[in-house]
Amino acid sequence: MKLKVQPAQVQNNLLSEQLVWEVSRRRNFAIISHPDAGKTTLTEKLLLYGGAIQEAGAVKAKKAQRSATSDWMAMEQQRGISITSTVLQFEYREHLLNLLDTPGHQDFSEDTYRTLAAADNAVMLIDAAKGLETQTRKLFEVCRMRQLPIFTFINKLDRPSLTPLELIDEIEQELGLTTYVVNWSIGTGDQFRGVFDRRQQRIHLFQKTAAHGSKKAADTVISLGDPRLESLLEPELYHQLKEDLELLDGIGSELDIEAIHQGKLTPVFFGSAMNNFGVELFLEAFLDYALEPTAHESNQGEIPPTYPEFSGFVFKLQANMDPKHRDRVAFLRVCSGKFEKDMVVTHARTGKTIRLSHPQKLFAQDRETVEVAYAGDVVGLNNPGSFAISDTVCVGERVRYPDIPSFSPEMFAFLKNADPTKYKNFNKGVSELQEEGAIQILNSTDESKRDPILAAIGQLQFEVVQFRLLNEYSVETRLEILPYSVAQWVTDGWEALEKVGRLFNTFVAKDRWNRPVLLFKNQWNLEQIIADHPDLELSPIALPPVTS
Repeated sequence: MKLKVQPAQVQNNLLSEQLVWEVSRRRNFAIISHPDAGKTTLTEKLLLYGGAIQEAGAVKAKKAQRSATSDWMAMEQQRGISITSTVLQFEYREHLLNLLDTPGHQDFSEDTYRTLAAADNAVMLIDAAKGLETQTRKLFEVCRMRQLPIFTFINKLDRPSLTPLELIDEIEQELGLTTYVVNWSIGTGDQFRGVFDRRQQRIHLFQKTAAHGSKKAADTVISLGDPRLESLLEPELYHQLKEDLELLDGIGSELDIEAIHQGKLTPVFFGSAMNNFGVELFLEAFLDYALEPTAHESNQGEIPPTYPEFSGFVFKLQANMDPKHRDRVAFLRVCSGKFEKDMVVTHARTGKTIRLSHPQKLFAQDRETVEVAYAGDVVGLNNPGSFAISDTVCVGERVRYPDIPSFSPEMFAFLKNADPTKYKNFNKGVSELQEEGAIQILNSTDESKRDPILAAIGQLQFEVVQFRLLNEYSVETRLEILPYSVAQWVTDGWEALEKVGRLFNTFVAKDRWNRPVLLFKNQWNLEQIIADHPDLELSPIALPPVTS
C-alpha cells in the first residue's frame, strides 16, 4: 500500500530545502574602519571582483559615472567621506554577498552601530602605516559585544608602513584578539612585491598597472618551491620571507573556523585595495570562513534563518535616495523565511497588518524591484511614515526582535528656519531626517521656543543636516548652539520628573515620543542631580516605545 503524500506537505518540504540552500549560499558583512583607511576603495574593489561593476567607480549601467558606487550622496562626493551606510548586493562564485558599507567618521558611529546590528560578519580595515586607530577600536568593541566574526584586511602595503609583525602584534596585544595569517606580505612600501597565500602555498607577485586600480589586478603566481623565485625577489626579501614563514608556522595560531565564528580568532589579510592587490584572495577565503546568516533572539526565543515563517527588522531609514521622487526607504534585514513581493505582514510594534508593495533590491542609490529575498538579504521598503528604526515585521506568530538603542547625543543646537515662507518644507525636512535617524530631534517644553533642537554626536552631523535641508528641501537654516553636553532620558516619564520639582543647571526637553529628556552642561552636573535625587531613574539611551 502506497502512502499518499499531501500536496501541502510536498510544498513545505520543497520550501524547507530551498530555504536551507538559499541561506547556505549567502554571506552578509559590514566593513568597519577609521576614516581614510580605504574603506570605500575596498568596497569598490570587492564590487569589481564580484562583477557588480566593470570598472571601479562605474556602475555597469552608467559607464560614465566615476564616483564611488557606495558614496552616492552629494556631500559624500564633494568631501570624499562616507556619511551614510549603504547596502550593496552582488554574486561571486555561486554565493550571494550582502555588503553593508558603513560611515567611517566617528560623528556617524550611531549609523554604523545600527548597520552592525544587521550584519553577520565584520571586516576590520586597517591602514598599514597607522595601525589601530581610535574609531577602529570603538567599532571593534561593538563587534565584540555582538560576537561578530571579524576579518582583518591590512591595507596600503604599497606605501611606507609598519612591519607585518608589528601590525599583527598590535592587534593581539591591544584588542586581545588571536590572529591567523591567511596571506603574508612580501615587503612593504617601495619594496612591496606581493603576498604569500598560505591556503594554496603560492606566491602572488604584485604588478602595478597603468589602470590605477580601476581594472582587476594582474599578478604572477608562483609556488613557494619554484627555483625561479630567487631571481624574481631581491635576496633580502627572499630570505626575510623564508624566516617569516618559518616563524608563522612555528608560533602562529592554527586555523579554527569555530573560533572565527565566535569572534575569538581573526583571519588576517595583507594587500593594497587601491591597486586591487590581495582583494580577490581575501574574497575567496572570506566565502569559506565567514558565517552564514545566523539565528536572532526574539520575544519568542531564538529564530533560525530557515524558520519557515517570514520575519525581519528595520535597521535604517533613508530619505531622498532618489531626489526626483522625494522617496523614503526603510532598510529591512530579512531574518527568517522567504520574503515575497506584495506579501501581507504584521507590523509587530503597532499590531497593524500591512502589504509590502514595491520592495526594492538596493545597490547604493540604484534600485530594482525584488520578487523574493531570504535571510541575510536587505530589502528596501517604501516608507510613508509607517516604519521606525527597530520595527519588526512578520508572518504568523507575532515576533519582535530587540530594539536598537539610540546613542546619547553630546551636542545640541536650536535649528532655525532662515526663510519663514519655507515653513512647510522646513518641517517636512526635519521630520523626514528625524525618521531616518540622521540626527535626533528634541523640542523645548517652553511653548515660546518652537524651533526644534538638533541633538548630535558630533559637529559633522549638524553640517550634514543643514546641507541636506538646503539641497533636498531648498531650506536655508542657521544654528544656535546650546551649552549642554550630556543627555539623559527620564525612565519613568513626566510623573517621576514632577515629583523631584525644579532641577538647577538642567534643560528639560521632550523627544519625538513626548518623553522627558534632561540636558546637562557636563558630567559633573549630571552626577550632582543623581546624588540630590537618588530616586530619579535616568538612562543615556532611548528605545522606541512599544504599542499594543
